[in-house]
Amino acid sequence: MAFLFDSFEGWKKYSDEQHLSLVDVVLEYEETQKGHNADDTRKGLMKAWLVMKDAVHTGLEEDMTSRSGMINNGAKKVYRYPKAVLSREFQQLIARALAAKEVNSCMGRVVAAPTAGASGIMPGVLYTLQEIHQIEDSKIIDAMLISAGIALIMEQKASIAGAVGGCQAETGTAAAMGAGAIVYCLDGNTEQIFNGVAITVQCMLGLVCDPVAGLVEIPCVVRNASAAAIANSSAQIALADVSSVIPVDEVIEAMGEIGASMETRYKETALGGLAATKTGQAIAKRVLIRDIEILPDEQMPA
Repeated sequence: MAFLFDSFEGWKKYSDEQHLSLVDVVLEYEETQKGHNADDTRKGLMKAWLVMKDAVHTGLEEDMTSRSGMINNGAKKVYRYPKAVLSREFQQLIARALAAKEVNSCMGRVVAAPTAGASGIMPGVLYTLQEIHQIEDSKIIDAMLISAGIALIMEQKASIAGAVGGCQAETGTAAAMGAGAIVYCLDGNTEQIFNGVAITVQCMLGLVCDPVAGLVEIPCVVRNASAAAIANSSAQIALADVSSVIPVDEVIEAMGEIGASMETRYKETALGGLAATKTGQAIAKRVLIRDIEILPDEQMPA
């Protein structure tokens, strides 16, 4: 019987007792629970990795104007801006996270990692990490397996859905996955990987899901960029052995408690937060009218 990913403490304990790496535990889970052998799992992840990279390229090279007009080639503007706030690498990280998420908002092909609404974070993080540190694809795939284990536990202990736990559940989980992947790729140990997850989630607790006009565009796209930045800062802190103080399992439990107590209007209903602002309401009305007007006569609502 494979480990069922109900806690980080259990993942580490099982890994130690069975003399398996964290990656091997995830591969064992995939084979036992889903019937996918290690080679097939890795091949599937390689396909996902190629889609992630393609989404980054698409977002930076093709027109990314959403049907609502709220998304208008922001990734390219950031990527091409001549002055970097910190460094060119940081600027590229932000632009790539924006790019992949803009592809989602413009109905392009992305990898839900763990959701489509958070689909820019892992591509931005992993693409930039690989470029800076010259990391082999095989290690990126192993890092994705680590990220999958992280997401499995967060889904069990809290949620990965904005409709259940707010944006903390979507972009928060993706950022935690990214932080864990970074620490792993830079040769961090198990404690450091889990510490990176805990620090990341601590930084994102309470983030509401308030999509303007009910579309996964504003503020979703820019939150992908900020979450990618948080993933990197958390990984840097964790690699230096700075403690999260609160154990990772307890941090995720707190995330679940916050999500459960969050009011419905802050969980993907477009009834609160930015969606309820004067401008947000005006955009919603304009988008709705536009959608009705372009419907063929036979599809017009009665």
